[in-house]
Amino acid sequence: MEKNDIVYMEYDVWTKESNELVETTHEEQAKKENIHDEKIKYKPMPVVVGVGRVIKGLDNSLLNAEVGKEYDIEILPSEAYGERDAKLVEIFSLHEFRRRKITPEIGAEVNLKNKTGIITSVTAGRVRVDFNKRFAGKTLRYRYKIVRKAEKDEKTNAVIEMHYGNSKDFEVKTDGDEVTIKLPDVCKYDQGWFLAKYSIVSDLRDYAEIMKVKFVEEYVKKEKEEKLEEQEKDKGEIKTEKKDEKEKTKEIKTEEDKKE
Repeated sequence: MEKNDIVYMEYDVWTKESNELVETTHEEQAKKENIHDEKIKYKPMPVVVGVGRVIKGLDNSLLNAEVGKEYDIEILPSEAYGERDAKLVEIFSLHEFRRRKITPEIGAEVNLKNKTGIITSVTAGRVRVDFNKRFAGKTLRYRYKIVRKAEKDEKTNAVIEMHYGNSKDFEVKTDGDEVTIKLPDVCKYDQGWFLAKYSIVSDLRDYAEIMKVKFVEEYVKKEKEEKLEEQEKDKGEIKTEKKDEKEKTKEIKTEEDKKE
């Protein structure tokens, strides 16, 4: 592979010390190792090669990888998530957690002081939180395979998936260095999309050689709405006719009164 290539890769990751599976793109493997998460979609992951989107050791390996070939590598902490720092382990009072309405449980992820950490122990009146990255100090074993290299429209789909999590229902049409993306209805009301689209545009320019990006939103009048409008229109016409009839009746009575 070359720097800036966009590829789809499948992988399994273990910690070398405990041989514990910690990440995978294979659903059956996740179920087998009891780490399956219903919220996760298990499928090949899109990634930009050589630009720091994955840990350094994996990124360097991807630059020398070939499509369809399986690789099994070990990555030291220095090229993964760094060494552990004892200063990033802090003690908080149980009162602080109660004040924030947080129930401290070992293994739970919490956000304190604008930092994300993991609760490692709960004792009488005290809670220990580790703000080191999850795999800091760990040597990781990656078994991975690049299943395909993204080309043309698939590059756009891959970039959308990287930043929005899902490219389903997006309609993509590429014409030279321009791309038109028709958005699904969910994007019209999703705050996450408004944040993601700027990163999508940036990546398309940097890694897909796209100079112009067009986002298309469609607002189609539904048949039910049209029927309701027709019904309201008919009601309005009937009311107008009745009003006209009343006015004519009133005019006739006025003429008769004058004759008398």
